[in-house]
Amino acid sequence: MNQDSAPRQLFSPQRRRLAMARGARLAQLHGAFLAEHMADEIVERLGWVTRDFGEALVLGMAPPSLIAALEGRGMRLTLAGPIGRDIEYDEDLLPFAPASFDLVIALGTLDSVNDLPGALIQINRSLRPDGLMMAAMIGAGSLPRLKAAMLAADEAGGRGVAARIHPQIDVRAAGDLLQRARFAMPVADSDTLNVRYSSLPALIADLRAHGWTNTLATSGPAVGKLGLLAAMQRFAEDADSDGKTPERFEILYLSGWAPSPDQPKPAKRGSATASLAGLLDKARKDQSGG
Repeated sequence: MNQDSAPRQLFSPQRRRLAMARGARLAQLHGAFLAEHMADEIVERLGWVTRDFGEALVLGMAPPSLIAALEGRGMRLTLAGPIGRDIEYDEDLLPFAPASFDLVIALGTLDSVNDLPGALIQINRSLRPDGLMMAAMIGAGSLPRLKAAMLAADEAGGRGVAARIHPQIDVRAAGDLLQRARFAMPVADSDTLNVRYSSLPALIADLRAHGWTNTLATSGPAVGKLGLLAAMQRFAEDADSDGKTPERFEILYLSGWAPSPDQPKPAKRGSATASLAGLLDKARKDQSGG
């Protein structure tokens, strides 16, 4: 195969590993609150599942709170991913034999894998019958202030608009991908986190601590001093009266079961009258007496 016929990659695996390795170091020093939020939500949702899980695979980010919660339920964990503690593999190149795990949790990294449909198919294949997959990642609608700031930086540089922000998928597309990967009873929903930042560098620091900086295979040149000043000014223009700028994170949550003959038949698509997020919110209110 010549170089021209080789499949082109959207993300650079090397840049991705470097970004995630740096993020892991920073998270140990300063924390990674968005990953911890995702992990807490996954743990809460998992708490509504009454069955036991023996072998569990954690792909991507693995905050200590997630590890403690899973081990507290008696699970034997394998931590994998581009910088996995036990096994280092990209999520679309998993080395595991079919039916190796009862539970797979993919946290915070599927949005930057080159072959997301392939990764979901491989996750499904690695599950035992009636095994569960749960995932969380950044979705469409995230980081509008950063996008505007990067556009301002490119305009100030006068060299055209460059690809600097990862493409993002929405809830509907996520649900379609789960169906394509042949998960039973697939569910995709989202929640919104609004975080206020004192400056653009403060936002960038948070993204670095999660390994969520630009890992595109083809990216534009560095913005330069003039571009950086323009980006910081554009970001500050959206600030509230106290000088802090709100940024939005749309977090997608995906779940699905490996097919099993004794599973209930799924309802016809479009027949649901309530979202999973709404049901969880109602359950939380019921528990708190609100």
